[in-house]
Amino acid sequence: MATEKKPTTKKPAAKKPVAKKTTAKKTVAAKTTVKKATVSKKVTPVKAKRSAKQESFKVCKEPSTFMSFKITEQTVYWSILLIYIMLLVLWISNIQLETMRIIDSIRVS
Repeated sequence: MATEKKPTTKKPAAKKPVAKKTTAKKTVAAKTTVKKATVSKKVTPVKAKRSAKQESFKVCKEPSTFMSFKITEQTVYWSILLIYIMLLVLWISNIQLETMRIIDSIRVS
């Protein structure tokens, strides 16, 4: 009758003691060696992968035409940005016109 071997377990590595600092002398901790335990693993046979099932074709959504119009969140964001930029351009051009009028009134007088 064959006896079964007990599975070996890894022991945690011993922690090195922390050496206190001295003024003139330095202490060196002794090195410990750890042997790795070998564990024999049983090899299990690999099952062959099954091929994927063939499925019938599915009807996809009809692609939208290029010129179609649909309001989305991005449409709202871009329209708000466009309005902001247009107002900014009008404000800047108004300031430029006022400065040109002031410069013209100074030249005339």
